[in-house]
Formats: sequence, C-alpha cells, structure tokens
Amino acid sequence: MQIYHLLEERFARISSIEDAIGILQWDTETMMPEGAADGRSDQLATLKGLAHELLTAPDTGELLAQADQDSGQLDDWQRANLREMRRIYLHGSAVPADLVEASSKAVSKAELVWREARQNGDFALLLPHLAQVLSFQRQIGQAKGEALGLSPYDALLDSYDPGLRQETIDPLFTELGAELPGLIQEAQERQKELPAIQPLNGPFPVDDQRRIGEQLMKAVGFDFNQGRLDVSLHPFCGGSTGDVRITTRYSEANFMSALMGVLHETGHALYEQGRPETWRRQPVGLARGMSLHESQSLLIEMQACRSREFVTYLAPLVRETFQGEGPAWSPENLHRILTRVEPGFIRVDADEITYPAHILVRYKLEKALIAGNLPIEDLPSAFNEEIKKLLGLTVPDDSLGCLQDIHWPGGAWGYFPTYTLGAMTAAQLFRAACQTDADILPGLAKGDFAPLRNWLRAKVHAKGSLMATDQLVAAATGQPLTAEVFRAHLRERYLTH
Repeated sequence: MQIYHLLEERFARISSIEDAIGILQWDTETMMPEGAADGRSDQLATLKGLAHELLTAPDTGELLAQADQDSGQLDDWQRANLREMRRIYLHGSAVPADLVEASSKAVSKAELVWREARQNGDFALLLPHLAQVLSFQRQIGQAKGEALGLSPYDALLDSYDPGLRQETIDPLFTELGAELPGLIQEAQERQKELPAIQPLNGPFPVDDQRRIGEQLMKAVGFDFNQGRLDVSLHPFCGGSTGDVRITTRYSEANFMSALMGVLHETGHALYEQGRPETWRRQPVGLARGMSLHESQSLLIEMQACRSREFVTYLAPLVRETFQGEGPAWSPENLHRILTRVEPGFIRVDADEITYPAHILVRYKLEKALIAGNLPIEDLPSAFNEEIKKLLGLTVPDDSLGCLQDIHWPGGAWGYFPTYTLGAMTAAQLFRAACQTDADILPGLAKGDFAPLRNWLRAKVHAKGSLMATDQLVAAATGQPLTAEVFRAHLRERYLTH
C-alpha cells in the first residue's frame, strides 16, 4: 500500500501541473495579447516537460511493477487507478522529453498562425507550421506505436480514447458513409413536404445572447461557482479540475449557432464537474476517453436540446429575450430551424445527419497524412474533393475548408473520429435514460434537466475511468455500442416526424 500511495502522490502532482497547463491554454485562446505568444509557448513547453519528467522518472516503472505485485490489497477503484497509471506511463515513457517540448512549441506557434490563416483563407501561411506539427505527430505516433504494439495512427487514437482502433471505426464508418447520401436526400425531400421555415431576423445583440446562454447553462446544471463562459475563435471546454472554462463565438446575425455551441460545451462541462470527487486528481477520476466525452456534449445539444420537448421551453425564452414577434418564433418553427437538414461547409454548425460526413472526411485525410500517403501541401484539394463527394458542395476558400478546425494545428491527430462515435453513444445513452426515467422528457419541456442530469451523473460522470468505454456503455444501456440506435434516432427525428 505504501508503494501505491507514493504513486498516488506523484500522479496528484502531475495533475496539478496539467491543471496549470489547462488554464494557460484557456488564456491563450481567450485573453492573451498576441505579443505574449512566444513567452506563453515557452511556459507551456516547460510545464509539459516537467509533467513528462515527473511521469517518466527512473523509478516510476519500478513502482508500478511493485504495486502490481501487491494489487490484492487494493479495492476496485484503486486497482483501476493503478491500471490507468500504467497506461498513462506507457504512453508518456514512449516519447522522449525533447520531442514533447519541441512538439508543444510547434503547436503553440501553429495555433497562433492558424488564427490569421483561417481569417484570411491563407493555407500557404499555415503550411510550414502545420508540416512541422504533422512531422512531430508522426514521430510521436511511431514512438508510442512501437511501445504499445500498435500502428502509429492507432497509437494516436489510443491517446484520446483508450482501446479505440481503426478496426473498430472502419466498419462503422464504412456503413455510415454508404448510407449518408441517401439519408440526407430523404430528409431533404421530407422537409419539402412541410411548411416553409420562417427565418428569424436579427440583429441579435451579443449581450442578450450571452445572458440567455448563461440562463440555459444554469438550467442544464452548470456550476458557475466552479466555471465560467468566455469567447474564443473556436468553441471549446477546458480549464482545470474544479475550474471548468467553456467558450463560444457570437454572430449578431444568428443567435442559434452560439446558443447551441454553449449547450454543447455545457455538456462537456457537466461531465467534468460531475467526475468522482474523491478521485479528481487521480487517473481513475478522469473522464473515460473522448468518445464518451463527445457523447455528453452531443447528448445535451443534439438529443435533449433539439427535442420537441425542450423547444417548447426554449421558444418563449428566446422570443422574450430578442423581442420576437410572429409565427417565426413559434415552437414549431424553432424546432424546424434546429432540425433543418442542409449540407454546409462548417462542421460545428452542421446538422445531425450531415455532421458525420465532415468527420468521415477528416478521418480519411488524417490517416493518410500520418501514413505519409497524402502530401501536406495537397490537403486543401483533397479536403475539397471529399466534401464534394459526400456533401455535394464546392468549397469556395480554405477558411470554409481545411482551415476551419484548430485540431490539426493544435496537435490533435486521432481526435476527430470520437465526434461521430460520440454521436452514436449519445443516442444510445439518451434512449436508455428516457426508457429508465419517464420524467426526463416532461422535465425538458419545463427546462428541468435534473432527471436527465441525475441519470448521467450516476451512470457516466461518477464512474470516471473505473471501466473501459465499451463496458460503461453496456452497463448503462444494457447493450454494447451499436450504430443502429443512432440510425434509428435519425430516421425517427428526420423521416417520420
């Protein structure tokens, strides 16, 4: 037990460093003046290097081995914690410290350049920096793959979602890709049979948007005593343990985009704020991978907050906030707006049916880039070709194409598949929750998220990383993850109602 407690102390220290990194990264995206970028890059690289040194100290492997021998004295949570320590150690020790720091500096620079490149649609400006980030990601994937017995891309996937492999993703995505074009067409044909959508005419003042966003965050269950809402170029959920920071971006011409972004990130925040209190500074207390994390954001945004029940609660709130008048502000019209199927260029604004197409494109391209089968300078044309193939759209410029996401310049390679796996998981969890508790849907119609939140707290949030993702989903829903529940949800919402 003494050895195990030494490991707990070490990982608690690593957690504190990572929390500091989280706040600095949040500040970088929201408030940092541009002139501070070089210093911030050094700060982040130094802290990541320190965390890596602490994790990969010469005796860490020995301590883990000794703790394994004495694991019979541990309870279930402690044994799971030891398992997660070992996994994190294997990932960390596979990558040399100088590569960790060099990659961190490259990412900091690329993210800064990406802001300007995206604004101006200038891929050439980002290209050398993105090429450097990609080079480091290949090296990291190779190093981790050799240590874990995985391909480089599978090793990167495992960093974001333990146990996730291409052999799991490929059949699900192949099936989905074959079905998507027909599903999109059917949904659009169905829409033509319904009354025309009445547009909501702005402008919609940002202060009003922020106020109603915070009101809905409170309704969902966000604890403002341990978090806050800010603005960034790309919406995200970050911060640190016990201090969850979420962001959105506003447009005075369209309040729905920011509002749904706030609700999406609030889903992430609920997960972070609901993690098991006793284990918050230990690996077992962390969220169980990004597929499950994305399921929580998509469950709130897509499953709950685009439901007919929730829209009956939302309609009078937005009508009063923006002083709207007429049939455009009716629950029926708002629901039509929130469930409109229309291929578009921007992933984060995509509807439920076209959204997976954006992920399929990115998944295909990042696999090819990591494998070296696609030259980085050919990314824009390859991206545009895939969007044309799946969504029938001609991308007019790179700001609406391969520059729209921060993930690749931000070093998040192997992350994109978790969005669509998260959507599948969200559909399955939400169905199970509603079947278990008859108060959930009536509650949404009154803005009462407590029944849904309590179910998620018990079945997902409070479990931390006690179980593997597939075990947690099966325990919560009664069956392993299947794409069929997601497809059934899409058919019911978009083809029958």
